[in-house]
Amino acid sequence: MQSITVGTNKGSSELSLHNIIRIQSMSNYSRIYFADNTYPLTVAKILQWFEDHLPEDMFLRTHRAHLVNRNYITRMTFPTKCIHLSNGEAISISKRRKQWVKERICA
Repeated sequence: MQSITVGTNKGSSELSLHNIIRIQSMSNYSRIYFADNTYPLTVAKILQWFEDHLPEDMFLRTHRAHLVNRNYITRMTFPTKCIHLSNGEAISISKRRKQWVKERICA
């Protein structure tokens, strides 16, 4: 799977998985952030939908509000429970998912 199709307010959009840095939950919506610095896309899908439809070897659920593309992780700091991304953002890791994320990334 190299892309995913999502419905937007302007019709359907096909998104390259390699261009997605992370997806953030916003209640019943999700905001998708891209590597090519295009404006983030907000879609009417919950984060669980993306988690079910994206390859789990490529995307990690680090927190109830974040799904992160593993290809853009530059480093992790477990004392502060953060994942640092190539675009400079730091995404928190929940206490409950800390060990699971550590096992997935270090594997």
